[in-house]
Amino acid sequence: MEILDGKKLSEQIKEEIKQAVILRKENQKKIPHLAAVIVGNDGASLTYVGSKVRSCEQVGFKSTLIHLESKITEEALISKIRALNNDDTLDGYIVQLPLPQHIDEEKILLAVDPKKDVDGFHPSNFGRMALEMDSFIPATPFGIMEMLRRYKIDVSGKHCVVIGRSHIVGRPISILMSQKNNPGNATVTLAHSRTKDIEKLTQKADIIISALGIPEFLKADMVKDGVIVIDVGITRVLDESHPKGYIIKGDVAYDEVSKKSSYITPVPGGVGPMTIAMLLQNTLLSCERKF
Repeated sequence: MEILDGKKLSEQIKEEIKQAVILRKENQKKIPHLAAVIVGNDGASLTYVGSKVRSCEQVGFKSTLIHLESKITEEALISKIRALNNDDTLDGYIVQLPLPQHIDEEKILLAVDPKKDVDGFHPSNFGRMALEMDSFIPATPFGIMEMLRRYKIDVSGKHCVVIGRSHIVGRPISILMSQKNNPGNATVTLAHSRTKDIEKLTQKADIIISALGIPEFLKADMVKDGVIVIDVGITRVLDESHPKGYIIKGDVAYDEVSKKSSYITPVPGGVGPMTIAMLLQNTLLSCERKF
C-alpha cells in the first residue's frame, strides 16, 4: 500500500509555481494576482480562505481578501463581482461557498467572468472541460488528476466508481477520468446517495473516488484487494476530547480500507492540499494567457 501524499506533492507544485513567478519578475512580466471574496464569518470558510491567502504569499502571488458582511444583499454582491470582472489587475478570483441563505449561489457564480473563474465553476468552463477544450478545470478534480499523473498511476481501461454527483467534484471528475487523456480512458460509473446496492459497484471497482460527505462511509468489506482509493470527503466530527472540539474525517474508513488498497489518500493531507495548489496553478495559467 502506498499513501498518496497530497501535502508533499502540493508543496512541490507550489515550488514550481514560485519559480515561474520569479522568472516572470526577472523578465518584468505581470505577477499573478488572486482575490478571494468571503461573505459572513463561517469558521470553515475563514480557515480555508486564510490558507489560500498564505499560499499566495508562499509562491509570490499578489492576493486580495474581500470580506463582506453576511447581511449584504444579492444585488450588492453582484455589483462587487462586476467590479472584480472589470479589474484588470486581477487574474482570477474566487467566491467562497457556502453563501448566506438569502443569496442565490447560481446567480453569483453566473456573474463571474469565465476568464477569471479560477475555481472552474462557471458553466462556460464546465462545458469546455466536458468537450476537452481549453478551460479552467475545477481545482479539486484538477488536483486528483494531477496526483494520479505525478504518481504515474495507470487508470486506462480500469473501472472507476465515483461516489457523489456534485458539480464541484463528482460530475467533473467522472468526465475527466473517462476522457482520452493520461490519466484517463477509465470506464466510469457515477454513483450517489440514491444508488441501490452501492457496495456491489464498489466491490468490483479498480478505482474509487468518494466525494459523498458521509464520514467513514466506505468500509473494508465494500472494496476489493488492490483498489485505488481517492478520498475527497472532509467532515468535521464533534470530539470533546480534542483541543479543537472536533476531528476531521473523510468518506473512507482509512484504517481498515488502507489494508486492502494499493494506493490511498489520507484525510487530512490528501486531496485538500492539492485543491489549493491547483487553484494557484489556474491563476498562473490565467496570467500567462493574458500576458
